[in-house]
Amino acid sequence: MDGVGYRRNAYIYLTVFVISTLSLLPARMLEKMMEAFDGEKVIEQFEEMTRDAERVQKETLKKILEENGSAEYLQNLGLNGRTDPQSFKDCVPLVYHDDLESYIQRIADGASSPILTGKPIKTISLSSGTTQGRPKLIPFNDELLETTMQIYRTSFAFRNKEFPIRNGKALQFIYSSKQFKTKGGLAAGTATTNVYRSAKFKSTMKTIQSQCCSPDEVIFGPDFHQSLYCHLLCGLIFRDEVQFVFSTFAHSIVHAFRTFELVWEELCGDIRDGVLSSRVTALSIRTAMSKILKPNPELADLIYQKCAGLSNWYGLIPELFPNAQYIYGIMTGSMEPYLKKLRHYAGHLPLMSADYGSSEGWVGANVNPMLPPEMATFVVLPNIGYFEFIPLKENSQDQEQEGDGGAIVAKENKPVGLTEVKVGEVYEIIVTNVAGLYRYRLGDLVKVMGFHNATPELKFMCRSNLLLSINIDKNTEKDLQLAVEAAGNVLAAEKLEVVEFTSHVDLSREPGHYVIFWEISGEAKGEVLGECCNCLDRAFLDAGYMSSRKVNAIGALELRVVGKGTFHKIMNHYLSLGAAVSQYKTPRCVSPANTTVLQILCANVVKSYFSTAF
Repeated sequence: MDGVGYRRNAYIYLTVFVISTLSLLPARMLEKMMEAFDGEKVIEQFEEMTRDAERVQKETLKKILEENGSAEYLQNLGLNGRTDPQSFKDCVPLVYHDDLESYIQRIADGASSPILTGKPIKTISLSSGTTQGRPKLIPFNDELLETTMQIYRTSFAFRNKEFPIRNGKALQFIYSSKQFKTKGGLAAGTATTNVYRSAKFKSTMKTIQSQCCSPDEVIFGPDFHQSLYCHLLCGLIFRDEVQFVFSTFAHSIVHAFRTFELVWEELCGDIRDGVLSSRVTALSIRTAMSKILKPNPELADLIYQKCAGLSNWYGLIPELFPNAQYIYGIMTGSMEPYLKKLRHYAGHLPLMSADYGSSEGWVGANVNPMLPPEMATFVVLPNIGYFEFIPLKENSQDQEQEGDGGAIVAKENKPVGLTEVKVGEVYEIIVTNVAGLYRYRLGDLVKVMGFHNATPELKFMCRSNLLLSINIDKNTEKDLQLAVEAAGNVLAAEKLEVVEFTSHVDLSREPGHYVIFWEISGEAKGEVLGECCNCLDRAFLDAGYMSSRKVNAIGALELRVVGKGTFHKIMNHYLSLGAAVSQYKTPRCVSPANTTVLQILCANVVKSYFSTAF
C-alpha cells in the first residue's frame, strides 16, 4: 500500500488505492455497502470512535495480538498470550524494516508456517524504492484492506460534504507496472498495480461516480509516455464530464500538464482528424483509443482557442475542464515544492490533499479537506492500528545519528501512546498493524497540531532518515526544501524555475560538502546561478552547519545544474527496477550507495558552482 499525506516524502498512501480497493470485495457486498453508504452516519461513527480513542486503541491492540498470537515472531518474544499495552511494550522491541526483512523474505519464498501473522500472507506490496534505492517487500492481507476501506469511507464522507461528486468522470493520471510471482508463488507488485488489475476496479469507480476517463488499456499500457499522452487525450474528449483531476502525487499532475504544453497542438490534431498520433505505437492502446477517438473539428477548435488565449498557461486546468471542482492527490512532504506550479495550472480550483499512510499501513484521514496542502492535518483513526510516538527533542544532545541512513532517533525518550501526545511537539511514529508489523518505525516525523476529540491531528513534517550531515550538522528534507525555495526566488526574478532537485553529501575529498543538483526550465546567466548557489548555502540555518562552514569543517556548497530530462532518466531507472509511475517520488537525498542514480546525475552536469557565502 502506498502512502498518503506524505510518506517517503510525500510518504503518504495512495488515494486511488483507497478508492479502488473497494473493488476487491465480492459484488454483492460491494453493492450493499454502496447502497447503504451514508456520509452523515460515517461521520457520526467517526466522531464516536475518536471520542473514546484510548479504549479503542487497547481493543485494537488486543485484537491484533489475539489474531496473530500463533505467529513465530510473537511466540519468540515471550508474550505468552498477554495482550495489554504494557506487556506488549515490555516484550516487543522497536524495529526498522531491516529487522523484519528476513521474516518477510521467508514469507515471499513460500514458507507455510505462521511467521508474522496467524493467517497466511498471500500478497506482497512493493514500496517505491526511491528512499533507499531499492523497493521494500511489505506484507499485505485482507485485514489491511479493511483499514483501507475505513480510511476511504471517512475521508470520502468529509470531502463529499464540501464537494459532492455528481455524475461524471475523473481525469486520473494513473499507471500500472507489471505484476510478478515471488519464489513462493505469492502475487507481488506495487500497491497500485495490484489494485488496477482487479476486475472490480472499473465498476467501483463508476459506482462512486469517479470513473476514469481512460480505458484500462491506457492504464496498463507498456509505455508510460504513451499512456500519459492518451490520458490527456481522453480528458479532452470527455472535458465536460471531468469532475476532478487526480494523481497519486502532485508532481505527476505537474508533469502531465508540462507535457501538455509540448503536445497540445498534436492533441488538437488527433481530435480534429479522429486519428491517433503515430507516437502511440502500442497496439492495445491504439485499439482501445480507436473506440473513443472520432473526428471532432469543433472540439479541436475550441481547445485550440482556449490554449491560445492563456497567458503562460495560467488556469489551464479549469480552462480545459470547465466542470472540474478540485485537484486531488498527495501534496504534503516532498510534494510541496510542486504546489506553486500546480496552483499556476489550477487557477481558481482548490488543491485538496489526500490521506496519510504508507506502504506499511494507514495512519490518518484528512477530515478538513478545505485546508490548503501546506496546512493539511490528518486525524489518526484509533481502530486501524496501534500507534506509539517517540518524542523528538529540539536539543541535539537528546538525539543520535544511527546507522548508514543517518536516521534521527530520540534515544533518551520512551514512546507515548496515541492519547498522550502533546500539542506542538514533534514525534516519530511507531505503527503496529494488522499485517504483521509490530512496533515498526515508519521513519516519519510528525507534529501534533491539535486534537479531534481524543485523537491527535498530525501534520507531516519530514522523513527522519533523509538527512544531510557531515560533521555536527543535521539538515532534513524540509530544510533542503526551504533552501531550494529561497534560492529559487533568485531564479524566478529571471523568469526561470527549478523543475526538479536532489542532494548528495560528497565525502570524496576533505572537507566534505553538500552538493545540490538542479534541473531548471531554461538557460540562466552564470552570475545568477552563482548567487543561487550562495543563497542555498546561506539558507541552511542549522547551527551545526553554519558553525562548521565558518571554520571550514564543511566545505563550500556546490550547485550542479543538470541537463533537461536528467530527472526523467532517474525515473526511468526506478521504473526499470519495477517501480510504478503512480508511486514514484524523486529521491531528495542520494546516498553514496545509490551509485546508478549518482552516475546519471554526474554524467548530465552542464554547469557547476561553488558557494562563496562563507
